[in-house]
Amino acid sequence: MLFFRWLGMLFALGIIASFGLYIATGQERYKHIGLVGLKWVVLAGLGFFAVLILERVA
Repeated sequence: MLFFRWLGMLFALGIIASFGLYIATGQERYKHIGLVGLKWVVLAGLGFFAVLILERVA
């Protein structure tokens, strides 16, 4: 569980850095990278919590 917390924190920092670079430079590629990363982190989080819920039910 600690591993997933650290992994989530690292992904969050990467996304924040990407949006920060977009604000600083104005280059669209950083915004695109941030949005794609955010999408995958949200999907992974939903999958992780779905597994936890299914574990409790079963």
